Amino acid sequence: MLALLALGQPGAPEPLWPGKAPLAVGDSPTDRPELTPFLVPAEKANGAAVVVLPGGGYGGLAADHEGKQVAEFFNKLGVQAFVLKYRIATKDRPGPLLQAPLLDAQRAVRTVRAHAQKYGIDPKRVGVIGFSAGGHLASTIGTHFDDGLKDGDEIDKQSCRPDWLVLAYPVVTMEDGVTHGGSKRNLLGDKPDAKLVEEFSNEKQVTAKTPPTFIFQTDEDTAVPAENATRFYLALKKAKVPAEFHVYAKGRHGVGLGSDPRWTGGDTYSATWPDHLAAWLKVRGILTQK
Repeated sequence: MLALLALGQPGAPEPLWPGKAPLAVGDSPTDRPELTPFLVPAEKANGAAVVVLPGGGYGGLAADHEGKQVAEFFNKLGVQAFVLKYRIATKDRPGPLLQAPLLDAQRAVRTVRAHAQKYGIDPKRVGVIGFSAGGHLASTIGTHFDDGLKDGDEIDKQSCRPDWLVLAYPVVTMEDGVTHGGSKRNLLGDKPDAKLVEEFSNEKQVTAKTPPTFIFQTDEDTAVPAENATRFYLALKKAKVPAEFHVYAKGRHGVGLGSDPRWTGGDTYSATWPDHLAAWLKVRGILTQK
């Protein structure tokens, strides 16, 4: 069972399922999804929680600058953070992945809610943040969710709908010419059925029940065109879902929090986006003390 730790100290990774994960094709480490907690001491916690989805094109996981660093940022805000190692396409676990990453993300949100009382979490303030392909997964769980499953264990009975979403330079659509080709190939295969493309083009799946969303993007991003984020924002507005959208003039793809020179190339122009996010979380009442 997860344990409360000093600020910013990760706990041991916990498997999402006690046995073999649904849709697992083998028993390699990449086919065993895990959740790593970064937990705030009780006196510093405000009751909010977030599941962190690193990017990597559905073929890798940027577990440091889009995982650990992000969890530590949320810890400083008093938010309990959980970094998800979701399934990706590798030689040990080849694609297409199809529904597997979504099942992992859904199970992660359910797990956090199932442990809400133990960790002082408000089950109505559980959010998801995703970067790049992790942003696609975040936008997928924000548009493909349920109120709980009738079959399964006690965790499966929890809702998997996030209460809020954060998308950082996200892949959103699966349409050629706009999507990220590697992410699409790893997720859906080389020649996916048109219905799959439609299902995972998440700008087309937005409804009034999609959670309030904060979106960050850079104009210089050539890996994932800004049209992905823009499409999702416009779909949110059409559905009358509260949203905030920031586009920075400078910044390459994969800048993370915008302050680590290993990923920004020394250009910190976009480094204020986490401040805007913190302000949005406060305005939304997410950081309100429990």
